[in-house]
Amino acid sequence: MATLGLRHAVLWVNDPEASASFYRQAIGLEVVNRYGTAVFMASPDSNTDHDLGLFDAAGEGAPARHVGLYHLAWEVATLAELAAAKDRLSEMGALVGENNHGVSRSLYCHDPDGIEFEVMWEVPPELYEPDAPRNIPLDLDADMARWGADCLSRGARRAA
Repeated sequence: MATLGLRHAVLWVNDPEASASFYRQAIGLEVVNRYGTAVFMASPDSNTDHDLGLFDAAGEGAPARHVGLYHLAWEVATLAELAAAKDRLSEMGALVGENNHGVSRSLYCHDPDGIEFEVMWEVPPELYEPDAPRNIPLDLDADMARWGADCLSRGARRAA
């Protein structure tokens, strides 16, 4: 399995709204979603759900007063590749979490230094259901039964 490339970065910041204002002014990112205190931003020309996530470093789930990188996300082309990555990362002892975000299916992992990264498959726009449940347990078997193991992700369709 090879990834399609880096899809987004997520940062722990002191003030997500102030950081969003900064990134809007500095590089033209636009707010595309908010979830609690988190702010998700994208370039106006981006064809992904978000390019940058900003999470409150003092919020629930944050490391104690830690500002900096939360994780980087790498996209795979198919659900079958995500399932294979899950098996491999689990065998390596690197898999630390998984999630169905509604817009994507995600595996969370730690590298040897404990740096978190995500391997994800993004739902193609024509299959995305805005009202679908999000932040629920990952069920790759159900997703593959529904869309097919070889269903191309949003990023793979963009690259094709």
